[in-house]
Amino acid sequence: MRAIGVASAALLGVTALAFSAPAATAKGDNNITPFGFSVLPSTIAPGGQVTLLLERDHGGCKGSATVTSAVFDTITIPSHKSQATAVVDWDAKPGAVYHVTFTCDGVSGSTGLTIAGGRVGPTPVPLNPDRGVHAGEGGSFAGLDVKELGMGALLIVGSIGAAYHFSRRRAGEDGS
Repeated sequence: MRAIGVASAALLGVTALAFSAPAATAKGDNNITPFGFSVLPSTIAPGGQVTLLLERDHGGCKGSATVTSAVFDTITIPSHKSQATAVVDWDAKPGAVYHVTFTCDGVSGSTGLTIAGGRVGPTPVPLNPDRGVHAGEGGSFAGLDVKELGMGALLIVGSIGAAYHFSRRRAGEDGS
């Protein structure tokens, strides 16, 4: 009987881990290139600056590379350089993921660039001497949706319920 309890606890742990892990998605396109590329950081606020990195160490990209995206101007990385910078447009939609495409020697590959909420730098607070400062927005639940809160609460309640069940069951098996 002890094996059933251990198996149940292991299954509960694996289930909680599976629900908390991000979902993997497979894309139909072939995104394999003879050169490596990346955008750092991969999440940026509108108006922020990203670094476009191109790996040239293994000879996969010998010429100049072109980097395009709907969220910044087209950038050319010369053949003697491995990186460049780009400024993300101020009108980029927070929460959106934009494709960044690297093209070199006739081969293309793309990666995603996520736009974070908010702006870079201080945001001016409009003051109205007659009415005071506008406050009360945000707080501990800002940026969370109901689905995330519900799943978190469900996992916590499930863990507490399983612990209670196993503790009550164990006390009954010992004869106390």
